[in-house]
Amino acid sequence: MTDQRISYDTDWLVIGSGFGGSVSAMRLAEKGYDVTVLERGEHFRNEDEMPTSSWDLKKWLYMPRAGLRGLFKMTFFKDVFVVSGAGVGGGSLVYAMTLYVPPRAFFEDRQWAGMADWEAELAPHYETAQRMLGVTDVVEDDPADQLLKEYAGEIGVGDTYRKARVGTYLDTPGEEVPDPYFGGAGPARTGCSRIGRCMLGCPQGSKNSLDKNYLWFAQRDGATVQPGREVVSLRPVNGTDGADGWDVVHERTGRRRRKDRRTIRARGVVISGGALGSNELLARCKLQGDLPKLSDRLGHLVRTNSEAILVVTVPEGRAEALTKRVAITSSIYPDPHTHIETVTYGAGGGAMRNLFTVLTGGGNRVTRPLKWLGQLIRHPRWTAELMLKPRWGERSVVVLVMQSLDNSMRLTARRRRDGRVRMQTRQDPDNPNPTFIPAANAFTEWLARKTGGVPGSAVPEALLSIPTTAHILGGAPIGSSPERGVIDEQHRVFGYENLLVCDGAAIPANVGVNPSLTITAMTERAIDHIPAKDPGAKVAHRGRVAFAGKTASGEPEPLPISHTLEGAIEEQAAPDARAARLRSSAALGN
Repeated sequence: MTDQRISYDTDWLVIGSGFGGSVSAMRLAEKGYDVTVLERGEHFRNEDEMPTSSWDLKKWLYMPRAGLRGLFKMTFFKDVFVVSGAGVGGGSLVYAMTLYVPPRAFFEDRQWAGMADWEAELAPHYETAQRMLGVTDVVEDDPADQLLKEYAGEIGVGDTYRKARVGTYLDTPGEEVPDPYFGGAGPARTGCSRIGRCMLGCPQGSKNSLDKNYLWFAQRDGATVQPGREVVSLRPVNGTDGADGWDVVHERTGRRRRKDRRTIRARGVVISGGALGSNELLARCKLQGDLPKLSDRLGHLVRTNSEAILVVTVPEGRAEALTKRVAITSSIYPDPHTHIETVTYGAGGGAMRNLFTVLTGGGNRVTRPLKWLGQLIRHPRWTAELMLKPRWGERSVVVLVMQSLDNSMRLTARRRRDGRVRMQTRQDPDNPNPTFIPAANAFTEWLARKTGGVPGSAVPEALLSIPTTAHILGGAPIGSSPERGVIDEQHRVFGYENLLVCDGAAIPANVGVNPSLTITAMTERAIDHIPAKDPGAKVAHRGRVAFAGKTASGEPEPLPISHTLEGAIEEQAAPDARAARLRSSAALGN
């Protein structure tokens, strides 16, 4: 309980505005608290401010020290290359809107096994998250879908083919309509025209990014968002545990002579800077003595979602309709632990070609560059197709592969002379993140043969045996004690009060599918444990009752079943069991 004699600038300060931060801001504002959100990225207030293409570097790339304040951030470590989102709305500005419930292995991972029945605990929060994010099913098959389905049939896993569940408004293509999700209380929406530009910043207003739902209502309920502000220090007011609140020091983002450093005092803090941002802030606070009681497990169990990203660039004659879709429209499981999706960047994605080179097989940091050189010599046409010929965005199918296997690395921190923190990685010697996934290369080679296209690997993987991930996770994971994790089952930081971590850093295991829905659901659950500011006030719990999605036929959408391998089999083999599971999930709701 905070000291009532102390003056506070805000009740809750939320650091970051991605999936964890936006959910936290809305739910806390909904409970009657004064909420302030600090976001180090920029605020793109409407679709006209989005980048025109990936070549619009000032708006596309996030490199604030170079004066670039866009949506897309790249971070290079010796063991992983990370791509992520930036700006008010965080990763939702550039994510592919793919919103799956993960396979059962995630809920049963040893890191948090025994702390709760996580699948049951999170079920109602997944449902809330799907309603808030406007999840619906893609129904049409495009050429890439048809090929993925064909491949699944050839390798004997045709029953795992599933259409993607996505967070975008698919009705009334190109037409603006009043809010179709929240009874008119939300913003107007424009129907998706299937131009494939979801990950470049949707230029139409169709994408259910966080500024269209959670952040929209957070601000309507009084939360304030301050963009371009980076938190550099986090100290308990009482100097010990944070029971009397927190002094948070923040400054203007980027390389500037005048940092405009300020301090804001809050009763509580939610850290939601993304897995990398939150780990860096917590490590900095521990190194400089602001948070000396932080668990020594900080930086452990960092996950890449066991991921690989590849590409196939098809000839001009085969490119028709490849980008007439949303970014991701279907997926398969070639084995129970591996998930494959096909992706498009659309017509504006040409600059992304610089992240790819010719397909290279497995090996180590000595042999893989040699294999890459051999591929260049044997296949000069591949280089020309991948690097030189026009319309790369329209002609390319990106292959995204994720796994639910138990592997990880560690983030370590070292203070630099300027006071900033340099983060470094170290592979887990027993269960390292994979630098090569055979199933990924197998499908990419097959797709290239079927289309007459050119297969490609990510440059860091081919040249340096370093995987690329768009879904970095962990580093401040849930655990049963400070010896096991950084936060408890309610996301509270061990050793401190009124301090939570709600973002990808809290995830304890590889999700095996796109993790945005899981981050949203876990944050919903964490903030649900915080009581309303006025215990007698009625809390609206927007999204738990008011919102109902629609199917393609316009009928109310039923509660969603997990789109996992188990779920796919269950749907086909046992419709009665599926109905029972949905009733069970509904009974868990608040």
